Amino acid sequence: MDINNLISQYGYAALIVGSVAEGETVTLLGGVAAHQGLLRFWLVVASVALGGMIGDQVLYLLGRRFGGRLLKRFSRHQKKIRKAQRLIQERPWLFVIGSRFMYGFRIIGPILIGASRLSPKIFLPLNIVGAIVWALLFTTLGYLGGEVIGPWLHHLDQHLKHWAWLIVVVMAVVAVRVWFWHRDRKSAESEE
Repeated sequence: MDINNLISQYGYAALIVGSVAEGETVTLLGGVAAHQGLLRFWLVVASVALGGMIGDQVLYLLGRRFGGRLLKRFSRHQKKIRKAQRLIQERPWLFVIGSRFMYGFRIIGPILIGASRLSPKIFLPLNIVGAIVWALLFTTLGYLGGEVIGPWLHHLDQHLKHWAWLIVVVMAVVAVRVWFWHRDRKSAESEE
């Protein structure tokens, strides 16, 4: 099993699915793969933008449908929620595009936007723009990071073997220490 062939064969589909679910890490890795020549840069950007847009669109729709009931459960945070919803209505472009870049807002942001009843005609174009900007930025960072990570990736199979052996050795040392500890404890109990 060659990891490079797997990336070349399934990379774009994996990027779409991965960016729906997670985002930044997948996008950075896509940029690294593009740097290595395994994937094409612009197709990586398009794939992660599509996945990110789909993910946020689904969360937005869930927010429109269930957001009101969901947000009522956070009674301690109602003041902050109302403030965020006012900001969404006053500056939707700032919140829709910006929430993509705010750590911890990747999931709750689109739900909050949907719950604020922002029009789909406003959300969809902003979601597309935000997804493209986000994908371009993080893919570029991954691509540039490929300079550093690239040489290490060429020997990934060898690194995995070394890590596997290291894990086996550590587990053996721990097992021997536990065995000695139990043995010493039993001998101490029998002497009493």
